[in-house]
Amino acid sequence: MHTRESIWNWRGWGPLRALAIAALTLIPLVVVLASFFDPQLEAWEHLATYVLPGVLWNTFVLVVGVGFGVLFLGVPLAWLTAVCDFPGRRFFSWGLMLPLAMPAYVLAFVQVGLLDFTGPVQTFLRAWLGSSSWFPPIRSTGGVVLVLTLAFYPYVYLLARNAFITQGLRAVEAAQLLGYTRFQAFWKVALPMARPWIAGGVTLALMETLADFGSVSIFSFDTFTTAIYKAWFSLFNLSAASQLASLLVMGVLVLAVIDQRLRHNRRYAVKSFTPARIALQRGAKWSATLFCALVVAISFAVPMIQLVVWVVDVWKEDFDARYPVFLLHSVWLASMAAVVVTMLGLLLSAIRQHHKDPATQLIVRLATLGYAIPGTVLAVGVFIPVAWLDNQLITLAGWLHWDVKQILKGSLVVMLAALSARFLAVAFQPIDAAMQRITRNQGNAARSLGLSPKKVLLHLQLPMVRGGLMTAALIVFVDVMKEMPITLMTRPFGWDTLAVRVFEMTSEGMWDRAALPSLAIVLAGLLPVILLIKKSESGFH
Repeated sequence: MHTRESIWNWRGWGPLRALAIAALTLIPLVVVLASFFDPQLEAWEHLATYVLPGVLWNTFVLVVGVGFGVLFLGVPLAWLTAVCDFPGRRFFSWGLMLPLAMPAYVLAFVQVGLLDFTGPVQTFLRAWLGSSSWFPPIRSTGGVVLVLTLAFYPYVYLLARNAFITQGLRAVEAAQLLGYTRFQAFWKVALPMARPWIAGGVTLALMETLADFGSVSIFSFDTFTTAIYKAWFSLFNLSAASQLASLLVMGVLVLAVIDQRLRHNRRYAVKSFTPARIALQRGAKWSATLFCALVVAISFAVPMIQLVVWVVDVWKEDFDARYPVFLLHSVWLASMAAVVVTMLGLLLSAIRQHHKDPATQLIVRLATLGYAIPGTVLAVGVFIPVAWLDNQLITLAGWLHWDVKQILKGSLVVMLAALSARFLAVAFQPIDAAMQRITRNQGNAARSLGLSPKKVLLHLQLPMVRGGLMTAALIVFVDVMKEMPITLMTRPFGWDTLAVRVFEMTSEGMWDRAALPSLAIVLAGLLPVILLIKKSESGFH
């Protein structure tokens, strides 16, 4: 008979414990994918005729456009701030990451409010030039691509900058010794060496593009995410929503596999040093400053100013007793999710450290797939099994003569389950990185003193990963504050958050009234960005 400690140490329990946590992600994923292999002909006929042609084309155009856009912005900006010296470089090296604090849907409605026909920009142009008919329409495919490019280029910028700052200038100098010009050295040597990092950043940006719901809904630009939402809440056809979700998740999983493969090519250690820089001369240095300043202004500074202006205009008439409730709901949900997801991330990392067998390692990878799955897909994948379980519980309650109409559907438990699946990877990464700093010798020494794995976790690992836990909790908190589709699709009736308020106001074109909750979300989003900036600066300078 096994003792309690021997059961904990039994290697075969590693995959089972990891699988229990991974079920949060795997069950919704399997449910959604299973619907693809069990098609309902009526739903597919409707989708194939009226939905899929437009959605597939829009998604293709969006992915291609944003992919080229983030490359065009991210790579040159990364090269300039990592390798070159020009006025304002120190500010722009971290200032170019500020758009990460602004959700894409906030940037979307601010840009529409600024650049639409009735916005201040075109109004000024008509007053100055007499006409603004030549001004490109922001409510267009190009407008969606522009907004998502400005929102997601920091993924490429950050990863490419990390690559360039560790090897870029040295690669250029080595190539110049072989007779290359500086431009040829960049194009033929430095850029190919950084390709895995750049491709990884583009992959992350494209996964965010496929997962985006708020921005495309503001532009009335139909993609898979908006089609899933409309199928569920407008057509009341959960089967059609599930079929669409299955198609979307297949595309996203392909990108996730590509990202995992690229990560294997980004494994050299980053050493802290202050590199010599290429001093740009004359017009080149001011062109670099202007380019960086323009990107920061369009993607963050001007939208922030416009949000503040709107808030000042509508503060007295818009702020009422509902806003403390919106804020309370947002903070409560984000806090609960941060605690739950951080604990799950810690347990998953501890299991991974204690059980090195291939089965456990594979299950841990599967458990962290949630970051790649759009919120609309997870909402559908969680709701379907919950609805089935709810029906069984209601049937059981009927046998017991209890008058119950619903138990789990529309509850906060469902929201937390979907949010945990979505953001488990976000918490797991910093915790696992901190956990890996604990050497095997330290663990062996602790166990040689008679400490069980549980005591090793409590007395050795927890104190040493405290920083990782705080980072994980902070990032999850802010991500949940910004998250829109899961909250919108799984919340209890009337249970609104700041993100839901933004969606409701932007759906009615009331940009100024969406500014107050948006500003609160952006200010909260600045916290992890500041943390990321500090880590980036301390790690590479």
